[in-house]
Amino acid sequence: MKSYAIITDVHGNGPALEAVLKDIRRRKVDYIYCLGDMIGIGPDSNEVMEQLLEQSNISCIIGNHELAILAAYQNKLPPLGNHNERIHHKWLADRIDEKYISFLNELPMSLVHEDSGRKLYFTHYHLDSSNYFIPIDKDPTKDKLDELYMNTEFDIVCFGHHHIVHQFQTKNRIYFNPGSLGCYNKPIARYGIVKIIDLEILTELVEVPYNNLYFLRSYEELKVPERELLLKVFHGAQIF
Repeated sequence: MKSYAIITDVHGNGPALEAVLKDIRRRKVDYIYCLGDMIGIGPDSNEVMEQLLEQSNISCIIGNHELAILAAYQNKLPPLGNHNERIHHKWLADRIDEKYISFLNELPMSLVHEDSGRKLYFTHYHLDSSNYFIPIDKDPTKDKLDELYMNTEFDIVCFGHHHIVHQFQTKNRIYFNPGSLGCYNKPIARYGIVKIIDLEILTELVEVPYNNLYFLRSYEELKVPERELLLKVFHGAQIF
């Protein structure tokens, strides 16, 4: 049996990621897949990148926020759907350590892994024919997901981007999004575990409590652009 931790949408939340990585080590999970949006929204870009790159058992893919921050860093046009957040992404691009830029530039849009004859697919979100993210479906169903992946042989599709949990199982495959690790309306960091036991794929949602007090306060202390909106939308306007 091999186990895989699925983390996604850390969104620059250093203490949430630290709590999850500690829990992953405690559970002795074999390997980690990080599904993009490691940075963006929260201000802890360098802390998050440092923690992720310290892991020897991890593969990462790129998310829309990495693409937008790279575009801002390189003074290029924002990627599709990210024009309204340019000021925020430029602020983050100005603060990120240059040593992480080459790593981010080389990240793939998706990954496939085979284990015990099962195909595991990892992406930040579902991709269109041009290999870019489709718009978020706020009302996903088994039928719609099966239609998206009808010409594939994946046994499980792991993704993020939409910050809520998705757990769908059809006769064709499993669809699993453990929810955003770094953005939640509670001081809880979420991630998922995938296990393959006797050819059966099992998924588990994990919630890890952590202290988010200083992280939430840092939005104001660092004068993060649009901080009031970000705290309301992505952290549930928690009292701090």
